[in-house]
Formats: sequence, structure tokens, C-alpha cells
Amino acid sequence: MPEIKKLDLNDPDTKSADIVAGNIDALKALFPEAFTEGKIDFEVLKGLLGAAVEERDEKYGLNWHGKRRARQIALTPSTGTLLPRPDESVDWDTTQNLMIEGDNLEVLKLLQKSYAGRVKLIYIDRPTTAMRMSSIQMTSPTL
Repeated sequence: MPEIKKLDLNDPDTKSADIVAGNIDALKALFPEAFTEGKIDFEVLKGLLGAAVEERDEKYGLNWHGKRRARQIALTPSTGTLLPRPDESVDWDTTQNLMIEGDNLEVLKLLQKSYAGRVKLIYIDRPTTAMRMSSIQMTSPTL
């Protein structure tokens, strides 16, 4: 079994990917003139994109009260850490599967950076009414 490295809170490996910062950096690289004083000037960005911008309201979609806040929470980087438990595992050295218990959103954010493009299947068991946590099972030939 490989040795587990001790991490401190300032270690970049303890934080999930910052998706918003990555998106902003990508926009800056593509459209530097759309940024004024470090902020996006959407009018300039619309002009740069030309006819590709559609400004009318959506007609169909999945909407609910709190959707905007849910997106903000999903894009907030997580600072949790997943801890392996080899003593509670079966065939720890040879398995290609993981079972993780915790808050679904937090766990998925933590897994995103390390396992992006390497996971074959994620099964999320819904939380029961008595238990807010659920389990995530991952299967991958390249874990």
C-alpha cells in the first residue's frame, strides 16, 4: 500500500478546482479587451461575439426557486479532504473501485480535480430522510 502524504490547509491538493477562476482566465485569454479593471464588461463581450449572442429570454427550461444560489454553491471551491480507510476496505491494494460516504456535492467537487476524465461510472445513492449523507461509488480502470 502506498504511503499517505500528510497535507496542511495551505497545500493546493486540499482544495477542489476553482471552476469560476478557470472560466475567467479562459475568457481573459480569448477576449482580453472585454475586461475593464479586472471585471468582465458584458457589453464589450457581446460586441465581440456578434451574432452568436441571443438576448431573448429562455422559453423552456428547468427552473426552481433558489436555482441561482444552487449554481453559486456548486461553483464555490471546496476545502475538504477525502481520507482513505484501508483497514475498513476489501482488497485495498488491487481494487479499481471506491466507495465514498459524505455530502454528494462536496465529494464530487473534491473528486473533480483528481479524477477528471478517469472515471467510468459514478453511482450516487440518494440520501434517506433520516440521513443527510449518501454514498458515491466509482468504478474506473485507471484509478
